[in-house]
Amino acid sequence: MGQYETTIILTPLLSEDAAKEVIANFSKILTDNGAEIIQEDNWGLKKLAYPIEKKSTGYYHITEYKVSGEVIGKYELQLKRDERVMRFLTVKLDKHAVAYNEKKRSGAFNKKKSEKAEAAN
Repeated sequence: MGQYETTIILTPLLSEDAAKEVIANFSKILTDNGAEIIQEDNWGLKKLAYPIEKKSTGYYHITEYKVSGEVIGKYELQLKRDERVMRFLTVKLDKHAVAYNEKKRSGAFNKKKSEKAEAAN
């Protein structure tokens, strides 16, 4: 089983509830195929770097999960078929990326900022 991260950009025409429902459906596809979801991070509506389909914003969502490689093809096929998905990117995480994400989840990066602020006072 490999560890993967998928970033999805949904169309801004969806309501926030509809966007959450779409993401829940994609998470269900993963769990139904034996994936272990490690973390989901919803960034919400953000400005795009360049227009996609004449839209300048989109709903961003990042999912980190463990699954066998065969499932990725099925998952990406469902993402391609859904017209509400403007773009997506799936990346297999190496050991350095996994370690970085674990530090990020534990709050190691935020602790340094708060320690510097306390030391300044």
